[in-house]
Amino acid sequence: MRFVVTIQHPGHVHFFRHAIGELESRGHRVHVFARENGVAVDLLEAYDIDHEILAGEADSMLSLAAVQTTYETRLLYRARRIDPDVITGIGGVAAAHVATALRATGVIFYDTEHASLITSLGYPFADVVCTPSCYRDDVGSKQVTYPGYHELAYLHPDRFEPDPSALDVAGVAPDETFAVVRLSSWNATHDVGHGGVDDPRELVDRLEDAGATVLLTAEGEPPPDLASYQLTSPAERLHDLLAYADVVVGEGATTAAEAAVLGTPSVYVNSLSLGYTDDLEEYGLLYAYDADDRHERALERAVSIVESDSNQWDRRRERLLEERIDVTSFVVRTVESAAHGTNPDRPIPAINPG
Repeated sequence: MRFVVTIQHPGHVHFFRHAIGELESRGHRVHVFARENGVAVDLLEAYDIDHEILAGEADSMLSLAAVQTTYETRLLYRARRIDPDVITGIGGVAAAHVATALRATGVIFYDTEHASLITSLGYPFADVVCTPSCYRDDVGSKQVTYPGYHELAYLHPDRFEPDPSALDVAGVAPDETFAVVRLSSWNATHDVGHGGVDDPRELVDRLEDAGATVLLTAEGEPPPDLASYQLTSPAERLHDLLAYADVVVGEGATTAAEAAVLGTPSVYVNSLSLGYTDDLEEYGLLYAYDADDRHERALERAVSIVESDSNQWDRRRERLLEERIDVTSFVVRTVESAAHGTNPDRPIPAINPG
C-alpha cells in the first residue's frame, strides 16, 4: 500500500514516527511531506525519516493562509504522482483536502476540541476522524475513538525508555531536584485571547526557592531575563528530561500530557482546557489551572510537589497504562484498514494489548 503522511508541527513527527517505521517494515511505501515549523525538520532528520519540505514557516495569520495554500498545492502535485491509498495527518486540513481531490482515503487524528478553524476546514473532507475516547465533541459516523492520548503513540513503555545520559547533556546531576518549565508562543489560531503563566520570572524564582534547578523550554525566544535557563539539549532529548524531572510546569497541553503519561507530576497553566487534560487529571498525574487565579494556584501546586517526598506517581502511571493503549498500534491498524476499505472497530477495548 502507499501512504502519505503530512507533518506541520514537531508533535506530528513524534506521533507518526513509530507508525512510519512499522508500516515500512510491513512492506508499505510511506511518503512524508513537511512544512517547516519550529524543530519539526530537525526531528525528522534526527529520527532519520525521509521527507520533503513543501513550504516554509508562517509568522502571522495572513502569512499562515499563504503558506497553507502553498503547502496544499504542492502536496496535491506530489501526491498525484504517488497515487496513495491513504493520506493522513494530525488536524489534517491539507491531508483531507488533497485526499478528497485524489479520491484517496483521508484519515485524520486529532485531540484539540477548541481548534475550531482546523476542525471546520478538515473534518468535513475526511473519511475517518480518530479521536481519544475523552474527546468532548461528537464528530458523527466518521469518528473512531480509542482509549489513549496522542502522547502514548511515542511515550508508551513499549515505545520509549528514558535515557539517563540526557541529564548529563542538560547539566543536571542524577540526584538533583529539577523542574522543567514550558512556555508557549501563543501564536496558534486557537490561542487567540487566552493565556497561561502571568509572570514566568516569578515561577522560576519560586521553584528555585523550593530547591529545584529550573530548565526552560520555550516556543520561540524565551523572555530575555530567563534566556540563561533555556535548554540547549537536542529537541529529541526533551522526553528523557520530562521522565526524570520532579515536576513539569507549563502552558503547553502537549508537554503537560507528555510528562503525565511518563509518570511525572504535571502542572498545566492555561485558560483553555481539553478533554485529555481533564482525563489525565482523573489519574492524579496532571493538575490543570484555567481560572483567573491560575498563576498563583499553579505556583503553589508546583512548589508543594517539589517540597514533597511522595512516591505515588509511579502507581498512578501504572493504573493509567492498564487502562490506555499503545496508540501507535492503533494508528497502524487504522490506516491499513482504511487502505483496504474496511473500518477498524469502533471503539476498541480499553486495554493495553501488550
